Amino acid sequence: MRDSLATRPAESSAVQVTVPDVVLRGVPFGVTLTGLDTADGALVRAGGRTVPVEVADDGTLSASGLTAPDSGPTTVEVLWRGGAVATATPRTLPGWLSIVPPLLAIAVALVWRRVIPALFLGIWSGAVLVAGVTPGGIVGGLFATIQVYILDALADEGHASIVIFTLMIGGMVGIIQKNGGTQGVVNAIVRWASTPKRGQTATGLLGLTIFFDDYANSLIIGNTMRPVTDRLRISREKLAYIVDSTSAPVASLALVTTWIGFEVGLINEAVAGIPGLTLDGYGIFLESILYRFYPILALFFVFVIAFTDREFGPMYDAEHRARTTGAVLGPGAKVDAAAEDSELFAPPPDKPHRGFNAILPVLVLVFGVIVGLWVTGEGDTIREVIGSADSYKALMWSSLAGVLTAVLLSVGQRILTLDETLDSWYEGLKSMLFAMIILVLAWSLSATTDVLHTGDYLGTALSAALPPGIVPALIFVLAALTAFATGTSWGTMGILMPLVVQLMWGVMDANGLADPEHFYLLYSAVSCVLAGAVWGDHCSPISDTTILSSMASGCDHIEHVRTQLPYALLVGLVAIGLGTIPTGFGFPWWLSLLLGAGVLLAVLWFFGKPIPGHTEEVEVDEA
Repeated sequence: MRDSLATRPAESSAVQVTVPDVVLRGVPFGVTLTGLDTADGALVRAGGRTVPVEVADDGTLSASGLTAPDSGPTTVEVLWRGGAVATATPRTLPGWLSIVPPLLAIAVALVWRRVIPALFLGIWSGAVLVAGVTPGGIVGGLFATIQVYILDALADEGHASIVIFTLMIGGMVGIIQKNGGTQGVVNAIVRWASTPKRGQTATGLLGLTIFFDDYANSLIIGNTMRPVTDRLRISREKLAYIVDSTSAPVASLALVTTWIGFEVGLINEAVAGIPGLTLDGYGIFLESILYRFYPILALFFVFVIAFTDREFGPMYDAEHRARTTGAVLGPGAKVDAAAEDSELFAPPPDKPHRGFNAILPVLVLVFGVIVGLWVTGEGDTIREVIGSADSYKALMWSSLAGVLTAVLLSVGQRILTLDETLDSWYEGLKSMLFAMIILVLAWSLSATTDVLHTGDYLGTALSAALPPGIVPALIFVLAALTAFATGTSWGTMGILMPLVVQLMWGVMDANGLADPEHFYLLYSAVSCVLAGAVWGDHCSPISDTTILSSMASGCDHIEHVRTQLPYALLVGLVAIGLGTIPTGFGFPWWLSLLLGAGVLLAVLWFFGKPIPGHTEEVEVDEA
């Protein structure tokens, strides 16, 4: 990443002061010094404030707590032995300009509903503010967007590790789909589905089983379970709801998925810009799972509905129609012709479909991460080990081991030739390229907000206006609105994560809560970006996973959105009202989950109605 500090020539050849590229009016900043024999008596003055020079443990000389004047340029002076020995003049901007790049990215994403142009324009605007809003700065900022920020994002070793890991996971998913492993897992569960309740439960269980990728989850389960649920007179709307509500939620919660590299990469980038915070991105990810109330409660609600066979709203009408008339589609339903099985990853029809060929690579992947974290970490407790471990190494080692295991199983059993295996790996890898573009652009946008001190400004501006406990809830709503308008949870995370993590930390620091006892606020803020993005994604008619769920389930897309929306809204309101807000003020997360689950049960019991008819067992062919 680009270093946000630029060395300025000092008036004295012996002493130099290094100042930020940009300082914001009213926002404290710091400088570093070289060339001084000792810090004794050395002072730094800026904006009418003078602070002493301090010595860090590594011997670095610095001064912090400086502020820019309300108007005019900022002059930084180093005072030593009775005179000014070095000066520098960083560019000074009004604080509100620092939030322009992320706000522009959000606004463009909302209007254009395209996340890549939104992120690119956000980076460009940040580069222009750093260079100066002049014709030369506009042109120079455009070239700096790719030459400085995007290039540095790709060149970073940690970023490259995340990209490699995610691509390898996508390749592994492609192999285990092509060798029939995932189909074998599906077949094992399908044999048990013989009633509508069991059919819905089996579909939900498959959603938990195929946890490693939300796209694979939607396509595999929708296409596989569609003939089964049709025979059981389960409406296509209900199938699409179960598929949609067990794809992104489980992928956002599982410990090893195609999401994990993306999420950890964003979290690491966000916390890297916070001085004094040494938490590891993977450790924060693990802690944040406890506060992801919407995905957890969404999965819970799927199984509650399946077990009770009660519905309300438009879904009741759809299920009543299917059970009593056998019409799994409503009159005039429009079904995409692409709802037929995809041939891209279809396993060879003359080869056995063994679930073992999917389970073993996934187990190698999961346990590989655990072993990698244990080997590279230190400490007496699990939390200490994970917090100090090199998650990049663990993820890369495990992804390679998982891919090699999938290759050996496919070729060793002569299910696929080596060429076919490599082709399926490549196709799986290609499915992740779009997400990787978003991730790299998100890293680049984060670099511009770091240079512009956006997080510092928000923390300073909002610390007095916002109670820390309410900030995660606001983040949840903002993420949901962004995902709803853009239709992408990944794009939402890419835009918001670098911004809101620094905001949350700034508010915590300003209120004296930047200590381990209150880290739950940071975990909750991270979880709310992810959970809010999933919620908005579920409610959005332009969401990629919502469209895939409709397509794979053979359901009219508008009917899927219309019937799912009341359920998603209910779970979302319960998640924020009984989960995110109370835990922001110290309420135990586990008690919030229990209360949320209880309220969902009560609402379903009092407002839901049992579905009549067709409860006898039906013989179901293996998918």
